[in-house]
Amino acid sequence: MVLLTVQASIDSLRPPPCTVITCNTKATSSQNFFLFVALGLIALGTGGIKPCVSSFGADQFDEADQKEAQKKYAFFNWFFFAINVGAILALTVLVYLQEKKGWTWGFAVPTVAIACSVVILAIGMPYYRYKNPMGSPLTRFLQVIVAAVRNHFKGVQLRRDTDLYEVKTEESAIFDARKLAHTAQHRFWDKAAVITDPEASTVNSRWRLCTVTQVEEFKCFLRVLPVWASTIALAISFSQVSTFFISQAIIMDRNLGPKFEIPSGSIPIFTAINGLILVPIYETWMVPLLRKRTGHHRGITSLQRMGVGLFVSIFAMASAAVIEKRRREHSKPLTVSVFVLFPQFFLIGTAEVFTYVGQLEFFYDEATDGTRSISSALFLSEIGIGSWLSTAIVKIVEAATGGEDKGWLRNNLNHSRLENFYWLLTAINAVNFLVFVWVACHYKGRDAVDRTVI
Repeated sequence: MVLLTVQASIDSLRPPPCTVITCNTKATSSQNFFLFVALGLIALGTGGIKPCVSSFGADQFDEADQKEAQKKYAFFNWFFFAINVGAILALTVLVYLQEKKGWTWGFAVPTVAIACSVVILAIGMPYYRYKNPMGSPLTRFLQVIVAAVRNHFKGVQLRRDTDLYEVKTEESAIFDARKLAHTAQHRFWDKAAVITDPEASTVNSRWRLCTVTQVEEFKCFLRVLPVWASTIALAISFSQVSTFFISQAIIMDRNLGPKFEIPSGSIPIFTAINGLILVPIYETWMVPLLRKRTGHHRGITSLQRMGVGLFVSIFAMASAAVIEKRRREHSKPLTVSVFVLFPQFFLIGTAEVFTYVGQLEFFYDEATDGTRSISSALFLSEIGIGSWLSTAIVKIVEAATGGEDKGWLRNNLNHSRLENFYWLLTAINAVNFLVFVWVACHYKGRDAVDRTVI
């Protein structure tokens, strides 16, 4: 953020501003390099923050205490609420500063805010509950794969009486992690724990022999992959909020009263406000009502909550298609109020509230002691994958429908067929929802699979 602020402040670090006549001056290689270094550092920083902050927050609640365990799930809702508060501040205060004061102020204010957050984090350090580092789960996963494949090619067979290796101590071989009972699911990977030479020392390299707990840790990770894959379509739809939704808003009437025009960059605030309204309603009223009907301590399960969000996403994109067609066919498209876009923003925001928080709960619950951060990172990677897939779909649609001059997605939205693109995303969301329902119905979580005690 400091580098971005510096680049916005120093003229030589960026191309000259566009004029009414021309805007053809490209950035130099050194200017691009400076920008990419700044963006790379932001990616590195957020990659460290995002998957850890939700897991670390949930770790503050003692799972052995029933009251604290229940509050842990409320934390996920309020955590998402806090994210939306930040989004609203960014879409209002920062956009206003950028437009009125320039990019230097637009970057400087969040830079100071991040510096303050580091101080606040440090102040809380004496009061946090900590869990000791357990090493890289990716290394342990790779060890299971290598050991299982090695034993498979050595002709190892699995039978009911096959002896599987586990340490005899109360704690597992993974530092500060609890032991996991053996499960019958994904049996192939049990070959990594088969003792092929009873006379050999079991303290050998984990690349040759893994414990049952290490294998089960890998199995838990494999079990959530289908659920993860069947929720990516929502990320594709949500990426439209910062692309085509804003493109629509730019060419619409954004006047709010006689003297104020809503900045186009602030339009996604409709989605953020939805989170501010829906999270307190859900946590305060809906959860107690659902808890009485279902008996579940969270009202509905994480998978059910994710399903609700994916179902709503179908109607979000359908409403966007209907609204865009009516806007484009209006006698004066440029006079249509931007507030007609509210339904599509509201519905996609509702889908995000249900699915996002449901994913936070699901991946935290299903992860083992040593994989909670990487499980959170897995689900957050959907945002990047969804954005990439959205770009790929746009390119495919452009090529298949006649390009930027004749196709659905032209340079001029009033001459485009953007509603057809939205209908395509509606169909993708509908198919994805059916896939998710099938995956959820066949999913066996940590507490549902057949277990044997080693």
